[in-house]
Amino acid sequence: MDQILGLLLVYAVFIGALASPGPDLLITMRNALGYSARAGVFTALGIAVALIIHMSYCVAGIGLVISQSIILFNLIKWLGAAYLIYIGVHALRSKGASLKAEEITGDLKTKVKTDKAAFISGFITNLFNPKATMFFLALFSQMIDPALPLSITVAFCAACIVTAFTWFSAVSFVLSVPVARRGYARASKWIDRVFGAFFVALGVKLAFAKA
Repeated sequence: MDQILGLLLVYAVFIGALASPGPDLLITMRNALGYSARAGVFTALGIAVALIIHMSYCVAGIGLVISQSIILFNLIKWLGAAYLIYIGVHALRSKGASLKAEEITGDLKTKVKTDKAAFISGFITNLFNPKATMFFLALFSQMIDPALPLSITVAFCAACIVTAFTWFSAVSFVLSVPVARRGYARASKWIDRVFGAFFVALGVKLAFAKA
């Protein structure tokens, strides 16, 4: 019973982490608003696949190795920071979206993001985010009892991954409705710059993160 309660606690904290502002939510929102709901969904898929990797190394015990290695931690930290700053600078240089009616009511055709590019943006953002890495090392590794049957652990991990994908996909669809898209098109230049500033700020913050 205590083991099940522990899993439920981890799941509750995981849901809270999903909903809180962070790189994953920001990249999903930007792709959904700036391109299409489809781009947002593929971004969510990339995030979900990255979560599989995080959970796998924690279950396998590799998380302990990473948590004890300053070199590995710094490698993840600097890669994540560099990527966030890169997409932040790119967003800061955005010229905004078109205001043509057919583009506002549907996808913004002048701004196309391939499924692969959307997937990679979500995957890299989550995989090289030290916040996500430390979250799983500090909480997931510590509260998942090694004595639990593998089937229960796998089912729990699957539930977390499906929840993450569902949440970020839902965010994408909500932001793809015409009203939201119309508002975005009118203020897209400044919205992109705000997102860009957030990404750069997060990148700088991660660059100075300590193990």
